[in-house]
Amino acid sequence: MMSSFKWLYPGMRVKRWLLLVPVGAFAIVVGVVLLANIKVFEYLNGAASIAFIKFGIHLDKPSTYIPISLVLIFLGLALIFISLRQVVRSIVSVVDPSARNKLAEMVFQKRSLAQGKRIVVIGGGTGLSTMLRGLKQYTSNICAIVTVTDDGGSSGVLQRELGMLPPGDIRNCLVALADAEPLMTELFQYRFDAGSSSLQGHSFGNLLIAAMTNITGDFEKAVKETSNILAIRGRVLPSTVERVTLHAELADGTIADGETNIVKSGQPIKHVFITPADAEPLEEAIHAIKLADAVVIGPGSVYTSVIPNLLVKGIADAVADSDAVKIYVCNVMTQPGETDGYSASKHVEAVANHAERRIFNYVLVNKQVPSEELLAKYREQGAELVLPDVDKIRDMGYRPVVGDYISETEVVRHNPDSLAEAILRLIY
Repeated sequence: MMSSFKWLYPGMRVKRWLLLVPVGAFAIVVGVVLLANIKVFEYLNGAASIAFIKFGIHLDKPSTYIPISLVLIFLGLALIFISLRQVVRSIVSVVDPSARNKLAEMVFQKRSLAQGKRIVVIGGGTGLSTMLRGLKQYTSNICAIVTVTDDGGSSGVLQRELGMLPPGDIRNCLVALADAEPLMTELFQYRFDAGSSSLQGHSFGNLLIAAMTNITGDFEKAVKETSNILAIRGRVLPSTVERVTLHAELADGTIADGETNIVKSGQPIKHVFITPADAEPLEEAIHAIKLADAVVIGPGSVYTSVIPNLLVKGIADAVADSDAVKIYVCNVMTQPGETDGYSASKHVEAVANHAERRIFNYVLVNKQVPSEELLAKYREQGAELVLPDVDKIRDMGYRPVVGDYISETEVVRHNPDSLAEAILRLIY
């Protein structure tokens, strides 16, 4: 109660505008009274009546009191509008100065996005974060369920030295959904170079999540607090908060342990599995899948980003049982050491076999061909364009949705806008 009185303190720059509200309301009341021709002025004493007449105001003539009443009503509304507008601007200029001149636009955008479809995306890596940049333009009801099996680079170092879950893929998704200033998102992605000694290879965002994990004592809470810092549109959740390791049975029957070793093996992958096999999913993730209007699986590294999420107990079953529109987004390029020579149908087959249940009905397949110059660069690294064998996908019982889904820059990636539009068309 006492805090409410602080609005009356000197220097708040609110009182002056609030005082105009009753003045405006009084003007409106007088205007309405005149317009309704209510004879309140019959009760005025003689001196007051003479004063009105002296100024040429004859209250018994409609040609006189109607214009006056309309002016009073307009003036009252204008005073109330101006006063409330200035109160809001005064408050916003302190809370968020950058939003002062675009408040209406920001409110409309947030309200509009809050009414968007509930979309759950499952995966990891660059592919997933690229798609999220497109989806966040249509809805803020996004839940990204991200893999936690990365054991390479900065994430792997933090996992081994601090015993925490790898934050890399989660960081990328947080930045993709961020509504913060560009400098803030650039800061999160900043990676210390070779001249930074022990910080070499670490990204600032990974270190922040690590620090937040130590402060809160919980990785899940750390991700939520980091989400608040970046003001993200939606939620980012790890598929599990248990420490899991990814394993792969290779073509020669040997077992490769860890994501990095799997990719380095250079052998075709038969299947992958995680330990512990009974890792519990986040209840929040299962709940999001149940309520979703759409569940989108991929894009991303098939064996090391997409499938590991589906191996967490309960996630594949929740997707299979969901009434949502279920979509798999096929990669546009093969990945050396993981999906060498894979066509679109082979990507679908790999995901479907590991899920063991039907978890999607639609398959988004790219048919656009990048420039020969760009393809040549990828061939040097052992990657090829994924063949869109849509007839085979159709024979497998799925509905292929073929389109031009890539954007060519220095790399071949999904175009976030065209991908989001294709997904939204299936939902609506």
